[in-house]
Amino acid sequence: MQHYNSSTFKYLLVILCFLSITIVHAQEPKEKNLKVNDTTKSGELLKQIGNGFFPTKVWNFDLRYLIKFNQYEGFRTGLGGITNEAFSEKFRIDSYLVYGFRDDSFKYKIGGGFRVNPDTKTWVNVSYIDDLKETGSSAFLTDGRSFSFFEPRLLNIDLFHKHITSAISIEHELNPKLYTKAELAVSNIRPTYDYNYVLDNKNYSGFETSTAKIALQWDPFNSTEQLEDGTTSTNQGYPKFTLQYTKSFKDVFNADFNFSKIDFRTIHKIKLNKDSYTIGTLSAGIAHGDAPLTHLYHAYPNNITKETILQRFSVAGINSFETMYFNEFFSDRFSTLVIKHYVKPFAIAKRFNPQLVLVSRYAIGNMNNIGRHQNVNFETLKHGYTESGFEINKLLFGFGLSVTYRYGAYHLSREEDNIALKFTFNITL
Repeated sequence: MQHYNSSTFKYLLVILCFLSITIVHAQEPKEKNLKVNDTTKSGELLKQIGNGFFPTKVWNFDLRYLIKFNQYEGFRTGLGGITNEAFSEKFRIDSYLVYGFRDDSFKYKIGGGFRVNPDTKTWVNVSYIDDLKETGSSAFLTDGRSFSFFEPRLLNIDLFHKHITSAISIEHELNPKLYTKAELAVSNIRPTYDYNYVLDNKNYSGFETSTAKIALQWDPFNSTEQLEDGTTSTNQGYPKFTLQYTKSFKDVFNADFNFSKIDFRTIHKIKLNKDSYTIGTLSAGIAHGDAPLTHLYHAYPNNITKETILQRFSVAGINSFETMYFNEFFSDRFSTLVIKHYVKPFAIAKRFNPQLVLVSRYAIGNMNNIGRHQNVNFETLKHGYTESGFEINKLLFGFGLSVTYRYGAYHLSREEDNIALKFTFNITL
């Protein structure tokens, strides 16, 4: 593992800040450009910000890196982004530099790509990342980046592992409804918590992986329409399907383990009328072979281990299990089903239209060779986990309230431990 002193990174951060100020200054309108339609410019800016970017002349700042908080890093802040088409339509730079105050550590990504074919949106990307990942989390390559003004689960996550990953990937649109991405990556992984993986009488507190991934995103019911300005717009159709296969190769670039993973997700939306609809999300995953805890699955829990309901009061996620405690369950095979029914908003006043959402979640899973995972305590989901509740959204400035109840096989003996009371947050620009 390569190390750098903090003074070097602080110097790089100052340089990045200086470049940011320079680019923003270069974007300031000159007197002769003041005739541009301010409404159009403001609308486009709001759209970009809603997508998580603040645009400048050649560089779009990624708002995800400005400030975050979690239990390991405390506050995490920095700068990052991606070049836009004014910089180049054939090349792009995608990088960031952030600092965690509690762990007193810099994290960064140096990345970029070049376009091979504009018609099929084929890009080849390379990256070098030194950062953290949540243990048990699983992401699809085809999901790309996601942005939310507020990431509620992140506030309470404390189980991370450090990774230094070098990767090369290629993304390609087979047709407008089928998108694929493949990646080769080599990672050095060190859990930030006390953990040993025991395999063949050897303890691994840190390890190397060499993986190949391929992911497919299939949206068979999407449709496109031609707009008046000549551009096209995509109308989202349902259901949507995502499939990903991962293979880890032992002894390739000194990797320690052989394992494979298959992940699947489908999202379906049933629109009952203009303002009422139901969304169902089915996710599943299976890991086979010698996979450490870092590469297994949790069910996206979002409840902190505190004594009372009010002490556990936080912000609800989108598809997370609100009554499931962090680090309570892990699986090497699992499936979850989340169903949300959105009732027509209550037209109480012109600017006050709260919306009731009925929610049910179910998870099931299991794990082989539990004894290989040392110094951590967890259960499996073999009996099936259930919770249900409701949300009342958009009560004030995008905030609302949710109440969720845990029942079934994993119902807890103390009744108040089965109840989660939380804020919700929904805002659209």
